[in-house]
Amino acid sequence: MADKSCRLYAITPPDIASDGRDVASFAPLLAAALDAGDVASVQLRLKDVPDDAILRACDALRDIVQSRGVALIMNDRPDLAVKGGCDGVHVGREDAAYAEARKLVGPDSVVGVTCYASRHLALESAEAGADYVAFGGFFRTTTKQVAFRDPTDPEILTWWQALMTVPVVAIGGITVENCAMLVRAGADFLAVTAGIWDYKDGPAAAVRDFNKAIAAARTDS
Repeated sequence: MADKSCRLYAITPPDIASDGRDVASFAPLLAAALDAGDVASVQLRLKDVPDDAILRACDALRDIVQSRGVALIMNDRPDLAVKGGCDGVHVGREDAAYAEARKLVGPDSVVGVTCYASRHLALESAEAGADYVAFGGFFRTTTKQVAFRDPTDPEILTWWQALMTVPVVAIGGITVENCAMLVRAGADFLAVTAGIWDYKDGPAAAVRDFNKAIAAARTDS
């Protein structure tokens, strides 16, 4: 996979409006991270937060993201993606179905689908028109407070690349230290939350170090 590009897909920390890192204090961290190196997209992921709070966060962060040529993706809610001026939406098995999401956001917006380790769901989603599919989790994560399934085998990324041209996102506990195997396996994007925002040297350093690790993994593969 040495000639295969791989880029960062940043996901905002959970509940940034109520976990001590409110949107106002998070905004400069986001700007610094995006200025530190290549990031393809930022997913706004706020769970158990009122719609108006999600839209306020979107308004506060949208220009920071989009002015840098980075896509802003709304998690779960295609309706709020439209209202918030996002570039697309990411939906999961428990969220709006792909067809519903596409109908709401239109043909020109990005719609990505979480597929866990389901090859069948990924194929169905791609054939329906999804702009990307996401597999994971590959490593244990503290971001989602759910029981950890058996880790997804990175081979699923290699299988996908041999079969399909729709981009594939790897997600779940990805860090600077463990990302190389996913890059070599064929991930087009690495979706990262804590690995960026809780990085020991700060988010900007995380973006720099992720990009170095991605480049090194491509060279070594």
